[in-house]
Formats: sequence, structure tokens, C-alpha cells
Amino acid sequence: MTLNNRQRRHLRGLTHSLQPVVTVADKGLSENVMSELETALDHHELVKVKLRSDRETRNRWIEEIERSCGAVIVHRIGQVASFYRQNREKPVLELPE
Repeated sequence: MTLNNRQRRHLRGLTHSLQPVVTVADKGLSENVMSELETALDHHELVKVKLRSDRETRNRWIEEIERSCGAVIVHRIGQVASFYRQNREKPVLELPE
């Protein structure tokens, strides 16, 4: 899935009020973390993830989350990244065209 600039800007605005729902730390992207992230994306569509590591490791984790979850990164600031994946059965958010 790809987002155009207008959709990405809209989602970025929605993330300001969100708190991180998943934290990735020392153990990395374990099976439990990925399971929680999948559940959060299914339920909320737009989630914040706290990535507690150095920059290179955070970049690898972001790529892994995008690839394995089918999510799109909306934006990232420091150790927090926001991801979006539309729920095909019951969409929660409506994106602008």
C-alpha cells in the first residue's frame, strides 16, 4: 500500500494525540512484539511504536515491521515511529483522496 502526500499529512495529524501502543527494546522484534503489533494494527489501523535502540537498529526494525506486517510508515521522530495499515474488513479511518 502506498500513501499520497495528502493522506500521509492527514494521518500524521491524527498521530499527535496517540500514545505508543508497542515498545520494542532489548529483545528486538520478538514473536510476542510482532503479535501485539499485528493486533494493534488490526484494531486501530494507525499506531505509534516506541523503538528503544540506536539509529541503525531502529531503521532495520522499521523495515522489518513494514515488510512483515504490510504496514506503511507514516512518520518517525526520534525513537517513535507511526505505522498505518488499513483493515480490509472493517476500516476504522477514512483517508482523503
